[in-house]
Amino acid sequence: MKTTKNIRQAGFTLVEIMIVVAIIGLLAAIAIPNFVKARATAQANACINNLRQIDAAANQFALEQRKTTGAAISFPGDLTPYIKLNAASSIPGCPANGTYACATVGATPTCSLASTVTPAHALQ
Repeated sequence: MKTTKNIRQAGFTLVEIMIVVAIIGLLAAIAIPNFVKARATAQANACINNLRQIDAAANQFALEQRKTTGAAISFPGDLTPYIKLNAASSIPGCPANGTYACATVGATPTCSLASTVTPAHALQ
């Protein structure tokens, strides 16, 4: 009497693996743009907060030095004592590698990336 054994090797078929890879690719295609947008928004918020600190430091400098609106500011030297410095002992920079400028008392400080990125790095 012959006995036939039903031998099936354990493992996944190529179709099953392709379906899993397709699902992972679809999830990545949905998630990655959201991560990029969240990163850009976080960088813009950090930059705007830095601009607020620079503006407050410029106002404090003007009050203590009896400067009037429109008086020149030597940025960053004049404002360094009025801002919490980073680990490199300098005014914190834009997280997206922009540069800050603050030329006069009463003028809003600006970032070089103010209108070139979305969301904008600018004080309203």
